[in-house]
Amino acid sequence: MSLGADRSYKMKLRDVENAFKYRRIPYPKRSVELIALLAISCTFFLFMHTNKLNSRLKEMEVKLQPSEFSALGLTGNHVSGHDAGKHDDINTLHGTYQYLKSTGQLEELDAARLNNTPKAEREFVLFNRIEKTGSQSMTHLIKELGNQNGFDTFRNVIQPKRSIVDSFVEEREFVHQLMELSEPSAYVEHTNWVNFTAHDMPRPIYMNLVRHPIEKVISAYYYMRHPKFAAQSVRRNPRKKIQDKTYYDMTFNECVKQRIAPHCVFDAHNPFNGDWRRFNLHLCGNAAICKQLNSEATMQMAKRNVEQEYAVVGTWEQTNVTLAVLEAYIPRFFAGAAKVYYSQPQTFTRNTTPHNNSLDEDVERYLKDSFKFELELYQFVMQRLYMQYIAINKQRFADIHI
Repeated sequence: MSLGADRSYKMKLRDVENAFKYRRIPYPKRSVELIALLAISCTFFLFMHTNKLNSRLKEMEVKLQPSEFSALGLTGNHVSGHDAGKHDDINTLHGTYQYLKSTGQLEELDAARLNNTPKAEREFVLFNRIEKTGSQSMTHLIKELGNQNGFDTFRNVIQPKRSIVDSFVEEREFVHQLMELSEPSAYVEHTNWVNFTAHDMPRPIYMNLVRHPIEKVISAYYYMRHPKFAAQSVRRNPRKKIQDKTYYDMTFNECVKQRIAPHCVFDAHNPFNGDWRRFNLHLCGNAAICKQLNSEATMQMAKRNVEQEYAVVGTWEQTNVTLAVLEAYIPRFFAGAAKVYYSQPQTFTRNTTPHNNSLDEDVERYLKDSFKFELELYQFVMQRLYMQYIAINKQRFADIHI
């Protein structure tokens, strides 16, 4: 193609482009008015939608701050994730706030009424730790805080084997041993709640941790099959039977389906009542009724103790909420807890045994039925924790939920 022909071709393309660019297509007047109306309506709705999204974005930015509403979305039945995202569920932080607000209870919510620390009759924290709740991390945190805040820390010597409940005489001996410890101090042990008043002794500051009951029992199952735990068990009790490879390789789902006792049978009449299966026992106490698994009476006694005796029952599932509540409700011992915790993340990282948390549907149904009252107690504890948190952050919640 020649240069002239090439220019001619380009000019033709430009003319075609300009023709499309500047061409005007006549429309009827009514059509123009209709289009204008639609354009105005679309602009208005777009503005409203953008404004709503912007408000939600600001709200979520606040909620996702490390020290704020990290508990949103947690429900009491979150093992399989079926209920994830139900933020209006009463078993979430947001849902608890909305419930208190809608029922008029929010105005009367008072941190002082939710604080049992002033009931204590000595400067002594008793952390009667529950198995497989991350209690080891809390023990480390308490020790660090003792160095910082000026109180002594003590923990028991682990026994090879002990009864799951103590007699009244054993309780009294335990109470007297604790009375010999200095003040201020904190003591840590896997033990049940003790009524110090019944022994004519001053009440301590009770605190504890919980974990979703089903996740807790799964974690315990695989922990007991971990080589490190097996070695420790043999050292403590040389006569303990060493299991074969089948025992260590079996999954939790398989064990429950086959109802292999004692670790995978969770019926109320099952004679095995190892502490690691539940937390009703530790929060209920040493009464005979507290030994029962999935018992409404046991749960009610545990609820009573949580509400009237414990300063704080938190959970590492809601780390920031728990640390904030501990700092506010037990300040003498937990001042600066969040700062210490986040300044040494490796120290307080919970040692977890790798395992698959997924459950087969029939296994999950069986566990939810077997832990019905455990789950109810867990949700009760979580709601109380949320209420304690909301009570010390009422203005922040009000600003966010305007």
